[in-house]
Amino acid sequence: MNRKIAPKIYNALDFNLKIKPCAHFRLSNNLPVYTLHAGKEEVVSVDFVFFAGNSFEEKNIVAASTNFLLKNGTAQKSAFEINEHFDYYGAFLNRSCYNETAALTLHALTKHLPELLPAMAEILTDATFPQEELDIYRTNAKQKLEVNLTKGDFVANRLIDEYVYGFDHPYGRYTSKEAFDAIEREELADFYKKYYTHGNCMLFVSGYLPDGLETLLDQHFGKLPFNIRPYAPASFNYTTQPCPQKKHTVINDENAVQGAIRIARPFPDRHSENYPKALVMNTIFGGYFGSRLMANIREEKGYTYGIHSYVQNHIKDTALMISTEAGRNVCDATIAEIWKEAKKMRQEPVDEEELMLVKNYLIGSILADIDGPFQIMNHWKTYVLQGLDENYFYKSTNDIKNVTSEEIQYFAQKYLQEEDFWQLVVY
Repeated sequence: MNRKIAPKIYNALDFNLKIKPCAHFRLSNNLPVYTLHAGKEEVVSVDFVFFAGNSFEEKNIVAASTNFLLKNGTAQKSAFEINEHFDYYGAFLNRSCYNETAALTLHALTKHLPELLPAMAEILTDATFPQEELDIYRTNAKQKLEVNLTKGDFVANRLIDEYVYGFDHPYGRYTSKEAFDAIEREELADFYKKYYTHGNCMLFVSGYLPDGLETLLDQHFGKLPFNIRPYAPASFNYTTQPCPQKKHTVINDENAVQGAIRIARPFPDRHSENYPKALVMNTIFGGYFGSRLMANIREEKGYTYGIHSYVQNHIKDTALMISTEAGRNVCDATIAEIWKEAKKMRQEPVDEEELMLVKNYLIGSILADIDGPFQIMNHWKTYVLQGLDENYFYKSTNDIKNVTSEEIQYFAQKYLQEEDFWQLVVY
């Protein structure tokens, strides 16, 4: 390499992006496994995804509490011993709970998988949810919630979802001290048995994979009683019940110096034919640091440190969210400028220079998002859980490259109408 010669600059639109395919097989118990062998570092991610999110709970907080306490004790090991075991091998075991799914994820050195997979299997079949661990979790969660409820942005995030989806919808439900007080150990154990030990799940493994991985996985997970009940990922028994009132103001702190603004509406999901093109429209509007909302409300007016519009992608329902915090005395002006920019996008075509900039930004973002085995597998996990395939990747990148200014204006006219949004300010 001659460092006296500057490297050539390429247009991102000229890149022929490709996503590395993943392998698929099933264990002896019919557990679906998706694997991706890539990368030079000998690290691996083992990600169990269960359909055990809050969509499946009959009582608020049970799904999230069960997931949090998964590794806090088994019949053989205490919470301390479990954490010590994974720490000894330099591994990280995390758990996470979402609306439809919940996960138990291991990151470790490839060579230590034989010592770590049995511990994962133990957690998934023999967790005991000790009462003392539940009591500690409950106390800590209530204290954390109490602190968060003093923050306007936290309250705004809770309420806007309720307004858009309805509190009885899994996407609109939120926690309370009373809900934490009401959970019982037996409820967690029952939920665990139904949705983890005998639950419906998938396994995603990526990184530098060892030889004989299929045999190793089948040895530790192939006899577990997963996926016994029939399950259709798209059939969730809930409907959206949005709040009939569209505009809300909440006083959370009389002395607050700023307000948390949230503005949201339903939006097409990834199964929509025009989702990628509508995403380009949103990126221009407020989806990146150089967006119109940023240029106006942050750079020109100085009302906020940052403002963003983004898509809440769920398996069933999706929303477009505009989010910012602004000085208390300029919240109304901030909202007025948001609708001013929306009107401009509806009435005036985007010029080709701005459109080309955003196209390059989005293609470059995709390129960064598939840099590394874990990132690539995150794409595949999204596709599998939402019933998509690699054709979606190639169609979406092609749509981004070829969307026209006229199409951008059409989607702005369709999705940036003020009357279609729920609007909330929390002081």
